[in-house]
Amino acid sequence: MINTEDFIKRLQKIINHYGESASSFAEKIGVQRSSISHILSGRNKPSLDFILKILSHYPEVDLYWLFNGKGSFPSNIENKELKETDTPPVLTEVNLNSEIDKNKSIERIVIFYSDGSFKNFEN
Repeated sequence: MINTEDFIKRLQKIINHYGESASSFAEKIGVQRSSISHILSGRNKPSLDFILKILSHYPEVDLYWLFNGKGSFPSNIENKELKETDTPPVLTEVNLNSEIDKNKSIERIVIFYSDGSFKNFEN
């Protein structure tokens, strides 16, 4: 469960870090200004879609840091080097054709790594 008060502080830190107003931040991530206002005031809790929009537009924001304050902001995902003991991710082949509705297309794939980082692929 997300601690709403702490989430609000982290969201405000993101907005301040980029020198944005709540209004301009809302515009950049593609949500209504009232959504930001209601979250910052504690009236509403953030939706998964809201969080994904933040992560999509601001890749320096670490998912775990945003959720529970663990980790750092801004994160340096690009600067992380694999340690000798780290193993590279294993990709397995999956037949997606049998599971995909032919009338739909894949919009986004997010891969979460065990170190808390992630990679977002958009179509």
